[in-house]
Amino acid sequence: MSLKEKYAGKTVGVCVSGGLDSKTVCKKLVEDGVSVLAFSADLGQPDEDDIQNVRKRMATCGVETVIVDLKAEMAEGCFDIVQAQARYDGGYWNTTGIGRFVTCFGLVRAMQEKGVGVLAHGATGRGNDQMRFERYTNVLAPEMQVFAPWRDAKLLEEFPGRKEMVAYLNGFGIEAFVGPAKKYSTDANLAGLSHEAEDLESVQTSMLIVEAEMGVWPKDAPDEIEKVVLEFKAGRCVGLNGKTNMTPLEVIKEANAIGGRCGLGMSHALENRIIGTKSRGVYEAPGMELLGASLRFLYHAVLDRRATKLFDHLGQLVSDQVYDGRWFDPATRSAMLAIAELTKTATGTVTVGCYKGNTFFESLDGVAQSLYNEADSSMEASDGLNPVSSQGYAEVQSVEARAMAAAGQIDGASSKGYPAASSGGRGTSEPSPKKAKK
Repeated sequence: MSLKEKYAGKTVGVCVSGGLDSKTVCKKLVEDGVSVLAFSADLGQPDEDDIQNVRKRMATCGVETVIVDLKAEMAEGCFDIVQAQARYDGGYWNTTGIGRFVTCFGLVRAMQEKGVGVLAHGATGRGNDQMRFERYTNVLAPEMQVFAPWRDAKLLEEFPGRKEMVAYLNGFGIEAFVGPAKKYSTDANLAGLSHEAEDLESVQTSMLIVEAEMGVWPKDAPDEIEKVVLEFKAGRCVGLNGKTNMTPLEVIKEANAIGGRCGLGMSHALENRIIGTKSRGVYEAPGMELLGASLRFLYHAVLDRRATKLFDHLGQLVSDQVYDGRWFDPATRSAMLAIAELTKTATGTVTVGCYKGNTFFESLDGVAQSLYNEADSSMEASDGLNPVSSQGYAEVQSVEARAMAAAGQIDGASSKGYPAASSGGRGTSEPSPKKAKK
């Protein structure tokens, strides 16, 4: 069945970047007689000088492009992930995962307004994005079909590589070229950059081959500590360095600039992909790291031990859900509601020092609901916790401790030397000896 027959009477909305793949897919669909509209998301990509150029590039293929401004939504997504501390393998701030749920939400809505019946995405059959695009389309617009060109056997046969795509487009007089060999590929948005593939596929290759685009590597950052003052309200940054009532978009832009020049947010991972394989990535997220590290200092003051354990569990759940393309799932939404409840007391001013990739704590101010009490924690005489009161607590604790030792449940209690954990703590499978009853 031809593509024209398959999508007869329907308009195919192609998610495009304006690159070689996008042009090839759109031109192929047009030549096959399919009704095509192109859609592109403005996510504040730092590597895109003028997003409007996408229209011009795609027009050469005979398609109109709708550009959807999603920078504000992208900034909100950044704030949600920072509030949840939802980092993935290697400390990765889920920058691509944020971009995918924002993109799909915005483009699916725009496609529905244009009467599009089929969403086409350019993700490959080996990565995460194919799953993200399809799941988000399925949950947001279950009636909409999904077309994945780079899983189509006929298209893969016709276009096995970039050289064949270039030749195809050149045949129509459309400017296209293979270009110089790349060291790696990059995906970018307001939250950060993901670098992978090509030379980075070898674990023998240093991550330092990546050229920082949102800032500098720590070694190239200034030799002086830069002080940054951040104002938070209920776990969300609302002011930076004296500027107040800032929008999330204003905050993340400023945080990216500060964090970038201080070398913050460079990370590496051999991450676990949705489809079960591992991939290697080098990531930049300077603003996310500045905001996230600063907010953690505030959380330390307002979350008790059990709230912290629950928060950490929820944050990891959110991280996995975002990575897996499940932002709109009930589990994610419920976790985010719980995180909002846990962090509603995270209000105050945090001062940090940024220096060559590190964020140092300097001070906390105005944290009205802090659990920290200097008098209680002091090792000197104070009006805080009475040390004499701890005697009874220690005696209650000793009852259980002695009972466990007497029962032979404590490895090493009767042995000489430090127990070996690899051999059950005793170097033998035999139980601890007990004293014979007289």
